[in-house]
Amino acid sequence: MENNKSLLWPQGILIALFALSASLSVGLMMLVKPNTSDAESRHSIDFSNVPTSAAKPGTQKRIESLKTMMLNSWQLQAQAKGISALPPRFQGAVIKSATLGKEQKVIALTFDDGPWPESTAQVLDILKENNVKGTFFVVGRNVKEYPDLLKRVAAEGHVIGNHTWHHWYHTMNAQLAAYEVAKTTELIYQITGVRTTLFRPPGGIMNNGVAAYAKNNKYAIIMWSSDSVDYSQPSVPRLINNVFSLARPGGIVLMHDGGGNRSKTIQALPEIIAKFRSQGYSFVTIPELLEMQEKAQKVVAKKK
Repeated sequence: MENNKSLLWPQGILIALFALSASLSVGLMMLVKPNTSDAESRHSIDFSNVPTSAAKPGTQKRIESLKTMMLNSWQLQAQAKGISALPPRFQGAVIKSATLGKEQKVIALTFDDGPWPESTAQVLDILKENNVKGTFFVVGRNVKEYPDLLKRVAAEGHVIGNHTWHHWYHTMNAQLAAYEVAKTTELIYQITGVRTTLFRPPGGIMNNGVAAYAKNNKYAIIMWSSDSVDYSQPSVPRLINNVFSLARPGGIVLMHDGGGNRSKTIQALPEIIAKFRSQGYSFVTIPELLEMQEKAQKVVAKKK
């Protein structure tokens, strides 16, 4: 009889593992399915329905440990593929900077309107030389034109965000706004494997349709707290002053790697990086910045 029991308890584990595997597969399928709104709104896997009652009490702990291990493995794979699992508080939120303590001297460098011939590669060269990761908000039609540049952005560990397909400013109906955002997200995914949940409206315009679509589909709307105004091609000293005049811990700096002549930005970028470091700053991507805010707010909540 003891032999029969010893044959039965591993079956309980097998049943639980089978159900766990099925749940994991379904979760991943939902993340990568083409429908953007569905894929963006499902960021976690529900393990609550995995049956563990079939296992003996002595093996339940092993199963729970295995669940945790597999979930952690899935999260790491998702991060490696650029699947952005934003905390709920940031889904559909408009973010100009992160709320951090003064001692958390971090800054996020962001670049718009690429990928762009020559200037995107030059920006990437400077970031690589200085061991800095940035966040690139890309225009869909430029992605289509220069896919290899976008592949390099992803391969070198930078974060990619959505900046619409055409970079239009005019008012759009719901169907056109959906096209502008969803088509760009899908092409980014096809080329890099990254399914972004970060969106920046062209010109920072919030009322022409695209921002509303992005908010309704749980993108984080990433604005900025410090504008280089490099699109107007100011002198290099003026550009640098524009960046630092409003810089603060948790800030988001707006620059451009595409959309026109970015020679002033290329000249200023090494100096901007050096000056931030001399002031004790380190550099983070937008997801890292949001994660820091999430942790900081949890600490505050626990103290209360």
